[in-house]
Amino acid sequence: MIPIMKQLRGIAAMASLIALFAIAAPAQTQNSSANNPSPTLVSQLTKQLSVTPKQATGGAGALFGLAKSRMSAGNFSKVSAAVPGMSGLLRAAPAPAPATSSTGGLAGLASSLPSGSLPAGATGLASVAGSFQKLGLSPDMIGKFVPVITQYVQARGGASTASLLSGALK
Repeated sequence: MIPIMKQLRGIAAMASLIALFAIAAPAQTQNSSANNPSPTLVSQLTKQLSVTPKQATGGAGALFGLAKSRMSAGNFSKVSAAVPGMSGLLRAAPAPAPATSSTGGLAGLASSLPSGSLPAGATGLASVAGSFQKLGLSPDMIGKFVPVITQYVQARGGASTASLLSGALK
């Protein structure tokens, strides 16, 4: 009888280990996506714009954060569904640096941008310039990020979802 009890204890211990691994595996997957949000988008940004992965992640997060603040929750959820790891991108965005222009505020920061550095109608994007500066990116990079992330969203979520994003980033 004792050998049977030892076998049962061994089986119970094995079952406990399997259960522990089953619980830990999804948590590890979630952590890796939080540490490396939206790898395809980040890769496109790094290759097309010659920026670091940290700059790509933070810059995209700053722009998605701006879009989120300008969109209804329902519309932003459509954009978010097209971008894996959206919460990680949003967390990667640095808080904007305060404007140092003599006119102060966002208007002063926008007026300090080089003429033509932002797409037509996109002066509202100046609100993320401080975040870009904290990432070591010049504010004119904002206008270069927007078409890349918009094209990415269009490829993954369709033209209507990309249009929602584009409208929020004007």
